Amino acid sequence: MILSILGILAAGYLLGNINGAILVSKLLVHDDVRTHGSGNAGFTNYFRNYGGVKSLLVASIDFLKAAIACLIGGWLLGSAGYRLEGMMIGALAVTLGHDFPAFYRFKGGKGILCGFAIAVTLDWRIAVLCFILFFIAYLPTKFVSLGSVASALGFAIGFALFHHDNLFLMISGVALSALAVYMHRTNIQRLIKGEESKTDFFKRRAKK
Repeated sequence: MILSILGILAAGYLLGNINGAILVSKLLVHDDVRTHGSGNAGFTNYFRNYGGVKSLLVASIDFLKAAIACLIGGWLLGSAGYRLEGMMIGALAVTLGHDFPAFYRFKGGKGILCGFAIAVTLDWRIAVLCFILFFIAYLPTKFVSLGSVASALGFAIGFALFHHDNLFLMISGVALSALAVYMHRTNIQRLIKGEESKTDFFKRRAKK
C-alpha cells in the first residue's frame, strides 16, 4: 500500500503542475498570463486579461486534473478499503502541485477551482455548499477573492459536518481550506484596505 500512496502523491503532484491559465495563454493566445494583471497563474487573472470562451478551457483543465488525481487515488487504494482516503491523498497532492508547481518555479494558482473539483469528486454535498457560499459572497460585491475565501471556509465546514467520523478526511479538508485562505492572504489585505479589484464574470468581454 505504501507504493500505491507514493504513486498517488507523484501522479497528483504532476497533474497539479498542468496549469490551465499558463497553457492556454501560451498555446492559444501566444502570451503569458503571468505578465499581466496580478501575475497570478490562475483562472481569475486569465479571465480579467483575456476573457472569451477560452476561459472555459482554463477552468476545465484545472477542474479535470484535480478530479483525475482524486479518481486515481480512489482507484489505487479502493481495493484495500480506503477509497475516500486515497481520493483525499490525490486531492492533497494535486493541490500542492497546482499551488506550488515545480515546473513553474513553485508559483502557481490559488487552488479554488481545484478545490471545487475535489469537493465534487469526494462529496457533492460539500461542492453544493462551496458553490452557494461563493455566490452569496461574490454576487453582491463582485470580489472573486471574497467568494473564494467563503467557498474555502465552506469546504472546511463541509468536511467537518459530513466526515467528522473520519479523522483523516476531516483534518485534510480543513488543511486544504486553510491553504486556500493562506493563498489569498494578499487579496484579504487588499479587501481590508478597500483596494481589491472587482471582476464581473457575467459582463460580455471581447474575444482575444
